[in-house]
Amino acid sequence: MNLLLSGIWVALTGSMYYTNFLFGFMLGFFVLWIMNRTETDQRYFYRVPKIISFIFYFLYEVFRANIQVAFDVVTPKYFFKPGIVKYPLNASTDFEINLLTTMLSLTPGTLILDISEDKKTIYIHVMYLTDPETFVRQTKTGLERRLLAILR
Repeated sequence: MNLLLSGIWVALTGSMYYTNFLFGFMLGFFVLWIMNRTETDQRYFYRVPKIISFIFYFLYEVFRANIQVAFDVVTPKYFFKPGIVKYPLNASTDFEINLLTTMLSLTPGTLILDISEDKKTIYIHVMYLTDPETFVRQTKTGLERRLLAILR
């Protein structure tokens, strides 16, 4: 509904810029929030800020990993310390696992090797692994926690 409202806003203003679409999206979000304040199901109004926060977090992580890999490529000394991590999953459904592994694979320096048969563990090849426990903790509190907050 919010996308429809932002499309209507773009059509009414006659300005086909992404900033105008984003303004229409925010305006539509506010209008829907005003109209549905008394409804019992308010999940949409909590998920949209979480989705926006997740997008910025993921873009920051991808940018940071790209800089790390690019720095390692252009310097004469190699800084990578490859390793394989056994990562216990909090994600339970196939969709959650698939989305998490896709996001991890999109981040430069990480590659999903395998998912266990019981779907409780994934094996990740990490290009810059200094401490496996730190990697698992950072991924659990960062990417997986934010992703599951959106999906659940």
